[in-house]
Amino acid sequence: MLAFERALLRGFLSAAESLEWKQGDVSAAESGSLLQLIFDGKYEAIFSNSAIRNVFSASSVAEENIESYLEKQILTYLDCSAEVDNVERQRLMFLLGVGSLQLFVQSNWTGPPVHLQLQDFLPSALLQKFSEPKMLHAAILKMLVLDAESVYTLTSHPILLLIARIVLVNSRHKLASLQTLPWWTLRCVNIHQQLLEERSPELFTIAQTCIKQMAEAEAFFTGVEGCHLAVQFNLECAYTFLYYYEYKKAKQCFNTAKDITKLQINLTGALGKRTRFQEKYVAQLIVDVQRTDEFLLPHNELSPAPTPLENLTMNCDLNDDTVLNEIKLADADQYQVPDLCAEELAVILGICIDFQKNNPIHKLTEEELLAFTSCLLSQPKFWAIQTSALLLRTKLEKGSTRRMERAMKQTQALADQFEDANTSVSERMKIFYCCQVPPRWAIQRQLASLLFELGCTNSALQIYEELEMWEDAVICYERAGQHGKAEEILRRELEKKETPGLYCLLGDVLKDHQYYDKAWELSRHRSARAQRSKGLLHLRNREFRECVECFERSVQINPMQLGVWFSLGCAYIALEGYEGAAKAFQRCVTLEPDNAEAWNNLSTAYIRLKQKIKAFRTLQEALKCNYEHWQIWENYLLTSTDVGEFSEAIKAYHRLMDLREKYKDTQVLAILVRAVVNGMADRTGEVASGLKGKLQELLGRVTSRVTNDGEIWRLYAQLYGNGQSDSSEDIEKSLQCLTKAHKCEIQSSGWENDVSSFKEVVKGAIEIAHVAIKCSKHKSNYQEALQILSSARLNLRGLSSKAKQLFVDVTSQEVRSEIADEVTTMDNLIAELQELSNQLRDQC
Repeated sequence: MLAFERALLRGFLSAAESLEWKQGDVSAAESGSLLQLIFDGKYEAIFSNSAIRNVFSASSVAEENIESYLEKQILTYLDCSAEVDNVERQRLMFLLGVGSLQLFVQSNWTGPPVHLQLQDFLPSALLQKFSEPKMLHAAILKMLVLDAESVYTLTSHPILLLIARIVLVNSRHKLASLQTLPWWTLRCVNIHQQLLEERSPELFTIAQTCIKQMAEAEAFFTGVEGCHLAVQFNLECAYTFLYYYEYKKAKQCFNTAKDITKLQINLTGALGKRTRFQEKYVAQLIVDVQRTDEFLLPHNELSPAPTPLENLTMNCDLNDDTVLNEIKLADADQYQVPDLCAEELAVILGICIDFQKNNPIHKLTEEELLAFTSCLLSQPKFWAIQTSALLLRTKLEKGSTRRMERAMKQTQALADQFEDANTSVSERMKIFYCCQVPPRWAIQRQLASLLFELGCTNSALQIYEELEMWEDAVICYERAGQHGKAEEILRRELEKKETPGLYCLLGDVLKDHQYYDKAWELSRHRSARAQRSKGLLHLRNREFRECVECFERSVQINPMQLGVWFSLGCAYIALEGYEGAAKAFQRCVTLEPDNAEAWNNLSTAYIRLKQKIKAFRTLQEALKCNYEHWQIWENYLLTSTDVGEFSEAIKAYHRLMDLREKYKDTQVLAILVRAVVNGMADRTGEVASGLKGKLQELLGRVTSRVTNDGEIWRLYAQLYGNGQSDSSEDIEKSLQCLTKAHKCEIQSSGWENDVSSFKEVVKGAIEIAHVAIKCSKHKSNYQEALQILSSARLNLRGLSSKAKQLFVDVTSQEVRSEIADEVTTMDNLIAELQELSNQLRDQC
């Protein structure tokens, strides 16, 4: 049976397996006919099977809900000691679960539409208490609610997912003979999660257990038969981890899948043309795919055969009068992508999605992603890969004026493909679970969003209302300024049926707490959304204490709400509750390790808690996530300086100058200069004097940008020894810096009128004179030495004259006592400088 379980995961039988199938006992058994129906893509026919109908039929139906009835019937059948052996019963129920899941996917993801009716296989006595189909639909959706997270209301045939869940999740302890059961449970969990409003911790726990169980079954993935499935399993695990913010584990799985295929996937440059009228070839960004040592995945027949082109989603042409449909390379043969199988294409798509998740939203990132989509679309072979690549391309192209029309047409084509009744569901299911294709309503929602951005508000609203996506409809009305209409539509829907979600939306529109309270009561205190929305309103009104209480209740119900943890941390910081803030932001970065702002805020909380080393490390993580955020760099600069990471502080200062041209922080520069000059030890015990060259380079860069700050020029002079060095070059550099500092000081206004300011300026001039004397002694050229001395003398003479004019005692007509000493010193220095100048002139 293991061979057929493998084939079931792949979705088809190989030639060898088909032969074994015809000769074996499995095909003759009841489970064999179900297996054949699944391979043929005839999932609806499973529910016409007599054995399955017998499972669901009962002589009497007690007063119970549909879920408990189905579970009771399935468990009763599995425990039954009839003539059908236990393994065969397990196979039948397993195939029922798999077939139900596949039919549910067909109904909501791949199309064509499913026409199965509940009364076709469930007893009428079970359904009769529901007077209307809508009531029955709502009751089944309620059974699929997990962690108080609501299910999308227009989910088609939710009973199928309920059956799949009962078999593959709730009854999995009864299906011990099926080795691939954990994998199908993982698939069921992933499909279920996509229906929920928020991430479900319960589903993630089940998913982790399934991944662990399958990973332990190493023998399943060994040999030529297991190679293709190993790639698929790693891709499915990667998407699961990616969805639940486990980015490192996801990357690990993507890389494992890539290593199995032995593909080399690199972004590179190649000469090419992008426009019709381009004459010269210029560098274009492309994805270069090469096989290592011409390695091919063994047994190509174990990989799905490509789907005929006419059965794939149409790739719309650009039809632009300037831009080419695709890049025309100068040497296309050199960068020819090898003929790739399904798993290899899925790996490239996975690497692309991982790249998107781990890089900031930026024009360069968009270009890199477009290179990936071009590579994938160059080999149109599988519906799931084609759809995923086209959807990504439309998202990237909608901001371009020349490509927006194609984005619109392409999204429309993607939305329409679901209704194509002639399509083969078996073809669309190929490699489906390895691609994370969004459900049909998500594609229609993307279409509505694009229409709204283009200004087609009514068309967008029409789609949102048809999809019953009231939150998007409300946002649409709000942006269009029709606040009354938003309220009207919500009240109309509430008259039909009161739900916590609608009351939350009404609260959002009217900004009124009573509607959130109503939602909270209606959900029996289980709506994380109600407390989240109420908390956000308190946050807007700066009612931080109440806000914290609401957010704490919300994350207690569902701890996987990234945005709520972030807002909770901000509220705690506002209340100066730094321990609570640290805990909240720690949860943020655990959920999303590349959230730069969360790392930054976490460091702020640590700084306030006097845990500066932790703050330094968290800021390093923040910078890995966002290299362009100047505020994070500023925090990193200050924290590095504070903890004694002087080398990192210099690096941070350079980066700040890259981001903000005239950035300056004199205090930090003063600390760095003092550390280098005094030979202070840094955090690791290294003497900071070794950073003198780097700091000189930094100050050189700072003074080239900020030329009018005397204090920075003095720090620069200090770094060169303030004229006390033995090196003639250092003395001259110190003199230049001190002179520029002095010029900055005398250019500022008001210093002449204040005695203390005047004395500071005089002190600087006297220092310049002493350094000038020392510098002149090191000069071999007498003319240069004479010029240095003359400049210092003229400077002192000017200040001495000013002092005698401005600070004279009225009665005695002498210089005031508080500045008399400085004037005497200046006069003595003027005489000394004159004497030295005369000596030099005599030597000339």
